Amino acid sequence: MDDNLRSDSLRADPPDDSTWQTLLPRLATLLWIIVIAILVAFAFFASSLCITVLLAAFIAILIDPLISRLERWHVPRTLSSALVLILGMLAVGVFSYTYYAKATAAVDEIPKYAWRIRQAVEPLSKEIEKVREGAGSLTSEGNSSSKKVAEVRIKEASDWPGFIVRGFGSVWGAVIVGGVVPFLTFFMLVGKDRMSVRFSSMLGSKMDVPRFVDRLNRMVRGFVVGNLIIGSVMMAVSVAVFWSIGLNGALEIGMLSGFLNLIPFLGVLLAAIIPVLAATFQFNSATPFIIIVLTVFLLHMISANILIPKFIGSRVQIGPVAATIGMLFWGWLWGVMGLLLAVPLTSLVKIIADSNPSLLHLSNLLAETPRPLPQWARYGSHTLDRAVPFLRDRFSPRART
Repeated sequence: MDDNLRSDSLRADPPDDSTWQTLLPRLATLLWIIVIAILVAFAFFASSLCITVLLAAFIAILIDPLISRLERWHVPRTLSSALVLILGMLAVGVFSYTYYAKATAAVDEIPKYAWRIRQAVEPLSKEIEKVREGAGSLTSEGNSSSKKVAEVRIKEASDWPGFIVRGFGSVWGAVIVGGVVPFLTFFMLVGKDRMSVRFSSMLGSKMDVPRFVDRLNRMVRGFVVGNLIIGSVMMAVSVAVFWSIGLNGALEIGMLSGFLNLIPFLGVLLAAIIPVLAATFQFNSATPFIIIVLTVFLLHMISANILIPKFIGSRVQIGPVAATIGMLFWGWLWGVMGLLLAVPLTSLVKIIADSNPSLLHLSNLLAETPRPLPQWARYGSHTLDRAVPFLRDRFSPRART
């Protein structure tokens, strides 16, 4: 019996070509899903490492033109990189120290804000308490025979601090990342040429590395410059409006509110809360509060619908749906830092897809205006791998001669 089964299995026909053509795409799809899941898990559990490398790379891209200019003025690249980074760290330290002192003074004023807010909402609180007492008396009359059970309320702690430092792991993790980023940026700037050679040797057969690097540089610089332009406009308008209504500290509060208004989703709330709290201690009428809220809301709507598409959308080249989904994904993955880096990271994924012809479908999903698929892209990556060497040999200068 066993010999018959073994002979039948030996006589079984191997899978034909149509079966393999059906199985191979499914296996490839399964492998892609596994690879994407592994990458997302790595980005989640090694978030501090990923954020450190990304921040250092973006900063190196931003200041590389200045380093190159100093190098043309016969300043060694190592020395110019060190000087620029040291001056930048000093500027950030002075700025942080100045605003830390003002933030400390604002925290000391919080009890006064709370007292004014409590006074403002006290009539409404009394009315709500009367309604609750009336509802409680009706309930006690209807259920007089039932035994009263003491209620125990558990107040859950707010998760906002955890959301803010989610990508870093803790506050000390954020401090450590902030200390490592300048050193990593310095090594990236100094070893720029060697890194280009390594990337070309590693990915040169899959993508056009010089074109990818050029597009990445233009995207990062355009994103930062566009945000600086939009943030400057919103800060100037906020300062002017707050100064016109007589708000104390209009300069500092307007600059901070205009900058916070750049943050996706949460920015409009943060940009309105700070001036509203400052106005609570100063004004008694509702007019200044209405002006502040309308100003912040209108600035957010104008920047989101007019300024950002004009100054940033043309540089990052991703659609609004892709940008929104990217903000949700990166915000879930890395918290506030993910929200801040969501647009350039989503644009980075699109640039990678543009540089690899086999990822043209992904590029069209992220693009604002998808490109039509060429005829060769409809036959899969296997056909492309066979066609590229043929076309390279056919149209190379040696073949023409």
